Amino acid sequence: MDLENQQKLKLFLDEKVAKYNQPNFIEADPICIPHLFSKKQDIEIAGFFAAIFAWGNRTTIINKSKELMQFMQMSPHEFCLNHTDNDLKKILHFKHRTFNATDLLYCIDFLKYHYTQNKSLETAFFPDKILKAAKNNIVELGLTHFHEYFFSLEDAPNRTRKHIATPYKNSGCKRLNMYLRWMVRHDKQSVDFGLWKRIKPSMLICPIDVHVARVAKRFQLLDRKQADWTAAVELTQYLRNLDKNDPVKYDFALFGLGVMEKYS
Repeated sequence: MDLENQQKLKLFLDEKVAKYNQPNFIEADPICIPHLFSKKQDIEIAGFFAAIFAWGNRTTIINKSKELMQFMQMSPHEFCLNHTDNDLKKILHFKHRTFNATDLLYCIDFLKYHYTQNKSLETAFFPDKILKAAKNNIVELGLTHFHEYFFSLEDAPNRTRKHIATPYKNSGCKRLNMYLRWMVRHDKQSVDFGLWKRIKPSMLICPIDVHVARVAKRFQLLDRKQADWTAAVELTQYLRNLDKNDPVKYDFALFGLGVMEKYS
């Protein structure tokens, strides 16, 4: 794509970012779940569950996420740290698509383990050793580390692994990259939270699924057929040409065009 067409595309996508990166976007998107909270750890946990539930119908995702938060008495951090056996019995029938009570109980076990020793979930993704080792691939290393750490507890169920993706297996990691966008990005619109400071927005990888990939191919931002990790990196590298400091803001534009406007 020549420079003139790239500038035209940037103007068009910037307009779409401005359209969708608005407070009124929150209500109908899974990001509304962490926006129910003000405590940092509650936002992290609510956002984590909303993100890993985020496939399929958005209304269902939101409703099931709210249901889980209500089971956690609208205090997910407190619940994860101090739940009783009786509290856990009340959520044994919880299910969202293929995510069931076995998966939920393990997630709670992990969150209790982590928060007993850490003040933020950020260090589960980006501990010091990852920050020191990473150069240009910090998110890839961070997500790979998180997957290994998440399943490091004794008796981690194999079935839960399908809910936590990893670049190591060339997954696009759409839901986790979306979660990182929520936690790391921040601007005056305050859709994303900007709670995490260990990495910069410029380091993020754009969430990619079939909708985003379709729009990206339409604009010649992506050549790869599969919506995998390689494609996510390829797309992000192009988006950095449009905004090197905040490439993942274009997730709003690509998602809006693909899902809301059915652009193809």
